[in-house]
Amino acid sequence: MKHLLQPLPSSFIPRPSSLVPRPSPLVLLPFTLLLLANTLFSQEVLQWRGDDRRGVYPDTELLQSWPESGPELIWEFAEAGNGYSSPLITDNRIYVTGEIDTITYLFALDKSGKQIYKVPVGKEWTINYPGSRSTPTLVDDLIYLTTGMGTVACLEAKDGNVRWSLNMMSDLHAPGITFGFAEGLLVDGNTVFCTPGNADTNVVALDRFTGEIQWISKGLGEHTAYCSPLLIRLPERNIMVTFTAHALLGIDTKDGTLLWSHKQDAEGDVHVNTPWFEDGYIYYITGDGNGSVKLKLSDDGTAITEIWRNKACDNTMGGFIKLGNYIYTASYEKRKWYVQDATTGANVDSVKFDKGAIIFADNMLYLYNERGQLGLFKPDGPKMVLVSSFKITRGSKAHYAHPVISDGILYVRHGNSLMAYNVKK
Repeated sequence: MKHLLQPLPSSFIPRPSSLVPRPSPLVLLPFTLLLLANTLFSQEVLQWRGDDRRGVYPDTELLQSWPESGPELIWEFAEAGNGYSSPLITDNRIYVTGEIDTITYLFALDKSGKQIYKVPVGKEWTINYPGSRSTPTLVDDLIYLTTGMGTVACLEAKDGNVRWSLNMMSDLHAPGITFGFAEGLLVDGNTVFCTPGNADTNVVALDRFTGEIQWISKGLGEHTAYCSPLLIRLPERNIMVTFTAHALLGIDTKDGTLLWSHKQDAEGDVHVNTPWFEDGYIYYITGDGNGSVKLKLSDDGTAITEIWRNKACDNTMGGFIKLGNYIYTASYEKRKWYVQDATTGANVDSVKFDKGAIIFADNMLYLYNERGQLGLFKPDGPKMVLVSSFKITRGSKAHYAHPVISDGILYVRHGNSLMAYNVKK
């Protein structure tokens, strides 16, 4: 059913942090057309878990085993503040968020780990598991992120200057939340999406250059569920796929129409893992709902059909990797790893390595568990074979951040420390 989207009152619409006189629309027209063309055809997006948010990195010629003490530690940046967000890696810079004295800071580092700048963004979550949650999203020369207390900000990557900001609680009616806002913001063209999670402002689309509201979707009226959304591009439409408290939602990015939803049959409301789309099927895994699920998406994107679900596979926030016909993921309750058959949903193997985050590069799986062990595994169809492992001893607090691989460097964030390991052959 198509929802009638009503904009908020004009007094409620957030404005950029600094306003300047606006020239005539006729003067702006050539620039606007050029900007639109550049956005649509040359937009570079760096984001949470890489391309399509899958945790699959394109690096090759990487080590296929490690020394007993682990790969070489090249450098450590030990002043990142409290946080569980992952670093964002560009050709010449690294961006990472961290909380210091209740404030979220965006750090820019050079590729040797030296700080270039450190800028405040907004209030961070400090009630439980204090620290930054949101991994930045970089689109061309602009960075988008949210803080645990709901600030959504657009910053210039070069110097950290704030282009615009708003707060989901004060500006978009967001209700209180148990663990702080955590989504890695999704960008599609000239639009950035956020999920305040209120009945009247469930999902909101903002102009990514000004922060002004483009549309509002009421969704199912549920509060946000810490998910970094997936963007599915189809010939007829683009779809934002994300979780709210008790359902997976498919929302048309053009106007906010709720196309479909998939209800969870559990009372939990923590659904962190970004779904995976491949060959017409959506896969998702959650620890507070249906477990592991495969859905068939209709060709036009307006409907879903459940293919299977596996309640025993209950990864809450470590992500998952699909390779061919097999899915590799962790179990939250049993604190081990499963290999699933993607055709049937059955668990075909299990490995004891404690639960945690998973990424993939150069035919190897990298598992970073909550006990601080980093393991290198060889995926072998229905098997996962441990090749090497070592313990992360630097840093502070919980081991929740997802690792990143770029240009032969493995980046591991543990609380206030960001570490760079050389994993090139």
